[in-house]
Parts: sequence; structure tokens; C-alpha cells
Amino acid sequence: MRVYLVDGTYELFRHYYAVPSTKAADGKEVGAVRGVLRSLLFLLDSGCTHLGVATDHVIESFRNDLWPGYKTSAGVEPDLLTQFPILEEALEAMGVVVWPMVEFEADDALAAAALEARAYAEQVLICTPDKDLGQSVRGDTVVQLIRRTNVVLNEAGITAKFGVPPASIPDYLALVGDSADGYPGLPGWGAKTAASVLAKFGHIENIPEQSSQWALPVRGGPVLAGTLKEQRELALLFKDLATLRTTISVGATADRLVWKGPKKAFAAMSVLLGDEALVARAREVAGTR
Repeated sequence: MRVYLVDGTYELFRHYYAVPSTKAADGKEVGAVRGVLRSLLFLLDSGCTHLGVATDHVIESFRNDLWPGYKTSAGVEPDLLTQFPILEEALEAMGVVVWPMVEFEADDALAAAALEARAYAEQVLICTPDKDLGQSVRGDTVVQLIRRTNVVLNEAGITAKFGVPPASIPDYLALVGDSADGYPGLPGWGAKTAASVLAKFGHIENIPEQSSQWALPVRGGPVLAGTLKEQRELALLFKDLATLRTTISVGATADRLVWKGPKKAFAAMSVLLGDEALVARAREVAGTR
């Protein structure tokens, strides 16, 4: 059994900028929602039997209380933001498990679901290009699938891409920063330097204060070591921001995630979205089970 865990926030953003604008009968923008639903039906038609989708029902999260510069909904197109609740309702009607996150983020839900699903699944595929989900990858059992390019990253793939294993991804992001999430990392700490140092020491807490103790050919080592010494607390804060919360309960059981076809409400939802072909397509896919 393979379990697919989809980043609904990423999918909604991607389709918003990729498909034409489409208005529902009530005047609301729904083009991205329709695009995501069709994309997921394609996934289900391709052999996916177990599926869960996480969304950021509210863009802000507990992390905004930890770091004032953390990402917010400011600047996000209103026509995009208003499609989140529509997508969540449409997914429910299509019979897909959806986790609309408020206090936590969609990435936290995906990480928590992956942890639960790997106990019973042959393979868990986390469908997102987000770098922070690399920390959830485990061997060939939990992998990251970038659907747009059909690239699969297992544990060896994550290590090859970032220069550090999944367990060090939060440390790596803390040092180099993550512009998408709104924290800058430490001055001077680029990708190669962070990877080189973390490949040896694993975690920020283990990095010696003196670069002479690193025994690594790192350019500007004394300066970087000084920066880390002065800003270690900040680095650990960024690491906390990058660390996904896997203790939250999402209920990613096999019985719950198995797709059994659309619910009766999906017909009305398809009419609302102005795409009645969706319900016919969903029933067609369900009929092949």
C-alpha cells in the first residue's frame, strides 16, 4: 500500500498562477480549486488508493508568535485566499481526507501524517517541493514526491541535494535561511558551508565554537564561527521554526485515508464550481476500483 500526502497549499498556489481565472455562479474565483481537483483525480486514476491533503486554512500559525518576520497572508491575492475554504469543502465532498490547519501549518500535518502512515504503509509519498519536508524522509519508506517534475527524493536523494541527511534539515535551514517562510539564517552561512559543517557535526548544538576544532577546509571559518557563537540562540530559534511538529493528531489511518469515491454532495459542488464534468470524472475513476 502506498499513501499519498498532498500539500494542498502548494497545489492551490501552483494552480492559481497556472490556470485561467474562472468565476463561480456566485462570482467567487474558483479556477485554482478546479485545477487542484482535476490534478488529484488524475493522481487517483494513476493508482493512488490512499490520500490525504493538508491546507493552511489560516496562513499564520504559532510560528508567527516566535518570529515577527515569519510568513503571513499579507500580499497574497484575495482571490487566492478565498479559495482555501472552497477547496477544503470540495475535497470533503470528493471523499478526500483534508486537514485544514489553523494553529499549526499544513507542513506540520503532512509530517505528522507521514509518521503515522509509515507504520503500516509500504511507502509514504509526501507530495510537495517544500524543503522543510525533507526532514520527514526515511530511507525508501517515506519519500518526497515533486509532482510537477515527477522527481522522487528518498533519504539518499535528500542527502545528495542538500549535503546533509534528513535529520539535519532543520539545522541546515536555520543556518542558510528560508525566504519562503520568512527567516534569513545567519550572515555568511551559505549552502555549501552549512552542509560541510553539518555533515560532520549533525546539529547546530554540536558545532564547536572555534573553527579550528572543525578541522574542515571552510573559507572564512573564524568569521563564521564567531557569527554562530554570537547568534547561536537566534540559530536555534530558526531551527525551532524549521522543525515540523509531528506530535499533533491528524488521524492518518489506513481506513480513513482510503478513497471510496465522491460523496453525494460532490454533484452540487461541481455545479457550484461550474464544472459538472468533475462529478462524472470522479465517478468514472471510482468505478475502476
